[in-house]
Amino acid sequence: MATRTAVRRLDPGYFVRPAEETGGPRPRVEPVLAHLVRHERGLLLFDTGMGAADDATEAYYRPRRRALRAALSAAGAAPDEITLVVNCHPHFDHCGGNPQPAGRPVLVRDGEPAAALAGGHTFQELVDFPGAVYEELSGEAEVWPGVRIVPTPGHTEGHQSLVVARDDGTVILAGQAHDSASEFGSDQPARLAAQAGTAPPLPEYPPWPARIAAFDPRRVLFAHGCSVREPSRPPGIARAANPA
Repeated sequence: MATRTAVRRLDPGYFVRPAEETGGPRPRVEPVLAHLVRHERGLLLFDTGMGAADDATEAYYRPRRRALRAALSAAGAAPDEITLVVNCHPHFDHCGGNPQPAGRPVLVRDGEPAAALAGGHTFQELVDFPGAVYEELSGEAEVWPGVRIVPTPGHTEGHQSLVVARDDGTVILAGQAHDSASEFGSDQPARLAAQAGTAPPLPEYPPWPARIAAFDPRRVLFAHGCSVREPSRPPGIARAANPA
């Protein structure tokens, strides 16, 4: 179901990923992006930016934060206007602003809050705070007409992405399903090559790209990269209706 839904990127800051995590010789400065979805049902916030961390994490990632209120204000919104929050996963750089629209439902994968509170996963005060209300999902869920949550495990077992149907094509908010558009873009050719029987060796890819491709997305956006993936399709192939 396509709707007159708007998607607005928010800028809650950045951090410096150390060289030992980049796979290269140098560190990389990465944005921490959230997205605001304006829908006839209200305002949905997909991720909420970076929360406070301990001294070791602050020194390791050197984050620079922009307050969630300021990031929302640039999009013409405020924390108390948020209707629904969705976290792609509850690491400190994705759920840090969750306490600000306290009392709003936060949609996460089944078991993610318990895993976070078990330690070694995130900072507990960003998960267990006054007014915290979680709705844990199992499988896919259409949360509003034309807005669907789809499991995209990999970065964490409970990672999830948001599929937003618009009049001009479907937008995927992929969170940290991959760190970049180019990494995401390599999944589909790898999957198609395997399906076509191309002889190994072939690159590995996660199990969910086929489901994302079934939505025939016009754009795919990410949490740690400003580049936008615009999937191509063979000439003459019409864009398909969004599958239920």
